[in-house]
Amino acid sequence: MADNLRALFSSNNPSAFDIAEAFTDRHSQWVLVADALEEHLRHIADRSFDVEDLEAPRRNLLVFHGVGGVGKSTLLRKIEAALSGAEHRPEQWGAPTWTQPLLPVRIDLSRAASTGSDFERVILTIRLALAGALGRTLPSFDVALRHYWEAVHPGEPLDEYIRRTGLSGRFAEMLPGQLQAGVGEVAAALALPGLAGSAAGQLTSALVAALRERQARAQALAGAARTAALLEAAPDLEALSYYPHLLAWDLDRLPEKKRITPVVLLDTFEDTGDRHRDFERLLQRLVWLMPNVFFVIGGRSRLQWADPALHGQLDWTGPTAWPGLAPTAAVPQPRAAATSGRQHLIGDLSPEDCEAHLAHRLVQDGRPLIGADIRAAITARSHGLPLHLDLAVSRFLEIRRTGRTPAPEDFDCTFPALLARTLSDLTPEERHLLRSVALLDAFDLDLATRTAGLAQQAPARRLTERPLISENPYALWPYHLHRAIRSAVRDDEHSDDRWTSADWHQAANRALAALGDQWTTTAATGPSRLLLVACLRQGLRLARDHHLTDLGWLIEAAYVYTDDSVWEPLAPPTTTGPVPDTPADAVAELLTAIARRQHEHRRRTAERLTAVLDTGLLPTELTEMALYYRAKAYKDLSENTAARTGMQQVADLEGRLAPKARRGLANLARLAGDFPTALAAVPSLGWKGRHHRVLGDIHWSHADTSAAVAAFEAGRAEAEQHGAAGERAMAQVRLALALSFADPARAGDELALAHQLLTDLDQRSNTLLAQVAALIKDAGTGDVPARAQNLHTGIEAAGLPFLHRFVELALAFHHTIRDEDQDLAAVIGRLRALTATGDFAYFTDIAHHMAGLPLPGPSTTRWTKPEHEVRTAWRGLVRARQEHLRTEN
Repeated sequence: MADNLRALFSSNNPSAFDIAEAFTDRHSQWVLVADALEEHLRHIADRSFDVEDLEAPRRNLLVFHGVGGVGKSTLLRKIEAALSGAEHRPEQWGAPTWTQPLLPVRIDLSRAASTGSDFERVILTIRLALAGALGRTLPSFDVALRHYWEAVHPGEPLDEYIRRTGLSGRFAEMLPGQLQAGVGEVAAALALPGLAGSAAGQLTSALVAALRERQARAQALAGAARTAALLEAAPDLEALSYYPHLLAWDLDRLPEKKRITPVVLLDTFEDTGDRHRDFERLLQRLVWLMPNVFFVIGGRSRLQWADPALHGQLDWTGPTAWPGLAPTAAVPQPRAAATSGRQHLIGDLSPEDCEAHLAHRLVQDGRPLIGADIRAAITARSHGLPLHLDLAVSRFLEIRRTGRTPAPEDFDCTFPALLARTLSDLTPEERHLLRSVALLDAFDLDLATRTAGLAQQAPARRLTERPLISENPYALWPYHLHRAIRSAVRDDEHSDDRWTSADWHQAANRALAALGDQWTTTAATGPSRLLLVACLRQGLRLARDHHLTDLGWLIEAAYVYTDDSVWEPLAPPTTTGPVPDTPADAVAELLTAIARRQHEHRRRTAERLTAVLDTGLLPTELTEMALYYRAKAYKDLSENTAARTGMQQVADLEGRLAPKARRGLANLARLAGDFPTALAAVPSLGWKGRHHRVLGDIHWSHADTSAAVAAFEAGRAEAEQHGAAGERAMAQVRLALALSFADPARAGDELALAHQLLTDLDQRSNTLLAQVAALIKDAGTGDVPARAQNLHTGIEAAGLPFLHRFVELALAFHHTIRDEDQDLAAVIGRLRALTATGDFAYFTDIAHHMAGLPLPGPSTTRWTKPEHEVRTAWRGLVRARQEHLRTEN
């Protein structure tokens, strides 16, 4: 309603558009309320229910907690309205199953706290609501309340106090009269009518005496077992906190036709917090002593009453006393998904709900006043936080008031009010921590503590218990800050204790160092690819956003990341300018270009790496990485002259990538048909140069299947020893390729393993090569040409033209097996065109050898064996496949 009034007074022409309270569904929360309330009504209707039982566990409450601005107060107001009458209940909520009359009473605890009257106000609010609903006295409670009032507020009439403290309403006039009537009813029951107008103390003493004597009429009116003891106690705040027991007893003794079940909604429960939990202790007594009343509590934090550690601070603690408040899952659950019986986190709105909220908030001529493009911009920036939506609506109206038409870019912002609400109940230490963790996508206690520069983890633990921090216990780092709040914290320019640029820079340096220490410490005991990638993602973004110059561990991590050829996306933010302008930018762009080459055309990869090199910003240790992967891109583009130049540069640097560069040169020699040179390089390559893979590629090209299989199996085993999943998958794909010519049955098994090993590895070229191996395995069957055409399309899209030659070689094998001479001639023609540069020209020779055809002229290929042995080997593979197919048929 307050937002509606603000909108109403934001324009000189309020009739130009309609302002509505756009409550967003929250159907799941209503279901929780309805189910819990129905269970409560069944419980108190049971004959075994005893309102005076002070030992039975309590289930008469439901808690909704969530970050400030998520919509808790709106939800409680809507629940209050829905329980007041069907006409106020959202249609999608449906009708409840109960028929018993209810009395919803919503109490804003922030107002109680602000007036200083606190618990008195809560008690009077409940009694005022009952005064209007029942229109009758509640004798035992009313006598006690009058006794308390005359002792604590001597000379101040109750009706005057009610008006002064803002409790006045349509039933305010009724309560003093009902209290007096209750006193008169008790006096009459005691046959002492003269006491009706006397001091409350006299009547109380008489009633206590009558109860001690077990007078029937006195017990009928105020016969709770503890009434006499309560009335004898000094009438102070402590005694008042136990009077709800008398009120519960009075309600339980109402005639059937007058029975009503109060539903008390305690809003903004976080405002009850203090160091000693004094106000919270009084409210807990209220809930415990009124088991026939249902309570709905809304606050920013979980209710901790089921925590045994609070014993001594509160009267009833532990899971036995409050079974619905205790965690029920034996296995930890993500906080956003976890429910603990009667404790429920109110999550963010879905994009669809945000859209619906904004579309219905302001309406003109039956259509949303806020355009779809602006609604989309607000929704994206809000991250589902309702408070952000309402603030954006206010901004929309403010812009319109200036005479300008709002645009989507006007809402690419955060709101100081959102941050102010978030910071309001945090200690200075927690505010410092909040800003620190705003630097991190996710964190654990150690990371948060070190980023904040603190010595103890306790403040970080306290912060993680607040609803603005989400928890996923299965994640590498279990905690992350709500995204809308994170944006507001980082954009803060208004808070008194806001950080300076230097503060942010220092914290970013601490965060980067902490990430590096986590990774290096873990890596010392064993490799963790998951942690490596996670640290790189956060570290690169930190270094980039805050222009950090000491990249330290990021350089080593970059090499470890590329060593295994797995290529998980790092996805750092794009640069603000057309090219990197800091070393951190350059490193981020380098690794992004290398990882993205699995999804981009290799031409784009070469261009990106050239741009990074041209900036001159790369650390010296990483320059060779850019040169190496650019050379690999050139090789994949069949620009082998440029590839050789790049590989030679890297080899000459004698750096970390020199063995890989020498392998690249050996492979380029093989592609040029110079097999002796390639073979001569193998002994010097070692594991880092992937010597077994190079050797296997040489052997299968000679149709020496057994030697190729032995080499690839050795390479796979070596990769397993080093824990190199990427290299293991590459060796497996080539093992399947070698076998696909000679042993299709075993090749099928090896291909199945290859696909399994490629799962979760971003190796596009090897995935396509595995599809080539599948074509060769099936050579001689009818569907190979159609599959080959589809494969050509995928290769073209990937920007891996060298693989076209492999597909054509597979087709040459297929057509030779089927004696399809014209089709084979066409394949040889295409191969000749694809190998015109000289690279892979030996594929054309192999196609001739398969068919037993003479070469059209002198060949540039230099084999490691006499040519006639290579010819015989390839021809033998064709004949073996033909025999295999005849046997199968």
